[in-house]
Amino acid sequence: MTVEVLLTKGKEKIHSSEAKLLLANLLNCNPLELYNHLNEEVPSIIASKFLSQADQVRNKEPIQYVIGTSNFYGNIFTINKNVLIPRFETEELVENTLNLMTSFFPNAKTVIDLGCGSGVIGLTIASKKPEVEVTLLDISLEALEVAKENAKNLHLNATFIASDMWEKVVSRYDVVVCNPPYIRTTDDLDDLVFKNEPHLALFAGLDGLDCYRKFFNGIKDHLNKQYLIALEIGSSQKEEVYSLLKLALPNSQVVIKSDLEGRDRMIFAYETDK
Repeated sequence: MTVEVLLTKGKEKIHSSEAKLLLANLLNCNPLELYNHLNEEVPSIIASKFLSQADQVRNKEPIQYVIGTSNFYGNIFTINKNVLIPRFETEELVENTLNLMTSFFPNAKTVIDLGCGSGVIGLTIASKKPEVEVTLLDISLEALEVAKENAKNLHLNATFIASDMWEKVVSRYDVVVCNPPYIRTTDDLDDLVFKNEPHLALFAGLDGLDCYRKFFNGIKDHLNKQYLIALEIGSSQKEEVYSLLKLALPNSQVVIKSDLEGRDRMIFAYETDK
């Protein structure tokens, strides 16, 4: 079958943009480039895989899991059902963290990403700040395997720790970044998320704050004198997380930032001599 015929068949199953993305991924090209090859024959093994993947998407499997990769901050990360699909809000967390590091912590040497999942946060920082030693931590051994694969694919160095938050951490850090589970167990989620993404990385107790409590419990033992903390939060959790933060670190300066949709989604805390 030609590219044009395959796209037509794919569009009968799923949205046009999804069909183009699937086929372009299998042909190692940009979706826009497909139109330059409409009359070219596609090897049967690729054609069969494309139609099979289209069925997976039609059956409500996230396209990122079907493809097995996700673009995050300009890098391609391997993902699977053991890790969350990276969100745009988390890219904003990384962008703000990098800016704060550049402005206030140019001499930062150590970063830890707690609950790293696929490693998108910590490894992106490592790619932009190669002078920094990055540690990736997760309670899920399966997630850590994905993070290790991404570090290898991106040719980045990192230390990996299997731990429930600070439980097995002995070092202190200049920068601590965390995008923890923060959804209440009673909240309704879109079926596409609930039925596919790991609940361990989504839910955090009846009030959604369990992981923040673990995060702030004993955090003083793992911060250097000057530090930066960067947290992603749920859009309705600003006051609760702020209270936990100030209870643990009463002398910290705190900045709450909104995402591009105007929702309070990030909290930054720091102490510095500037």
